[in-house]
Amino acid sequence: MFDKIKNTSMLDLNNASILITGGTGSFGKKFIEILLKKYPNIKRLVVFSRDELKQFEMSQIFPTEKYKCLRYFIGDVRDRDRLMRAFEGVDIVIHAAALKQVPAAEYNPMECIKTNVLGAENIIEAALDKGVKRVVALSTDKAAAPINLYGATKLCSDKLFVAANNMKGSRDIKFSVVRYGNVIGSRGSVVPFFLNQKKKGLLPITDPNMTRFNISLEEGVDLVLYALENSWGGEIFVPKLPSFKVTDLAEAVGPECEKKIVGIRPGEKIHEEMITETDSFSTVEFDKYYVIKPSTPLWDENEWMKTFNGKPVEQGFKYSSGNNNWWLNVEELRGQIRQHVDPNFTV
Repeated sequence: MFDKIKNTSMLDLNNASILITGGTGSFGKKFIEILLKKYPNIKRLVVFSRDELKQFEMSQIFPTEKYKCLRYFIGDVRDRDRLMRAFEGVDIVIHAAALKQVPAAEYNPMECIKTNVLGAENIIEAALDKGVKRVVALSTDKAAAPINLYGATKLCSDKLFVAANNMKGSRDIKFSVVRYGNVIGSRGSVVPFFLNQKKKGLLPITDPNMTRFNISLEEGVDLVLYALENSWGGEIFVPKLPSFKVTDLAEAVGPECEKKIVGIRPGEKIHEEMITETDSFSTVEFDKYYVIKPSTPLWDENEWMKTFNGKPVEQGFKYSSGNNNWWLNVEELRGQIRQHVDPNFTV
């Protein structure tokens, strides 16, 4: 299963042992749900997180009595010893744990660094020492040209996971990263916030020109599985996503509500980027994704390009939510909310 995987769409995780950090978060719960349906014969599926209440609540949805492969491990990515124990016998690690609230990171910078940077180092060291075969780390659009501490820590984390491929020696292990934008309906994101504010009749808008990328949890899981199957080690996978205007989202959620411009928050951008102009020198375009290649060559790039049929982007290319050619309008945003957040949503 873990030989060099070609682009054959034949990923089979049956009989694999998989661990996900931050496993009780929005992504983790969707990841677990999809894997349990898609691969009924997974050997072991470990939910690793630090919150015992969230683990208890998740175990009511996915009980170990029904899903014999499931394990719930309490632990923190800051604790390398606990990771070393948790990674024993694990084939695949999906690293989703992070402190990701921008204002909280600005106010508590060292705590964010401990989890997002030092935690990434701990994941890498434990994976190398315990014989893990594949590691896919989740990133964020805020890691591209970061202006806030959260984005800076995730950029540092991305660099660590890419560079980990230089440290593996003769080990059969590959590290890669997936980077994507705003997940519709995830905890702390703008859609649940607007839906709650709608009850008050007022939707606060930070800036009338603000745009964001949009991705569903299901699409995020698909991207991770794609990277897991196709990575040769060191790539940053970036999906092609639609953008939306925050003003259009406000109209989609509450056309009857008052819209109040409240000003941009510290650490926020008007438009989010996922690929910067500087990244264009090492970025390759594919049908549904872009891939940022590692700056230090790790494999035969000609063979890699031929295998996946990609083409280099033009120098100076950048991928921003503001310069996108794919946009969601008001009705499409309402459809997204009904499909991914609240099936009973009406206006």
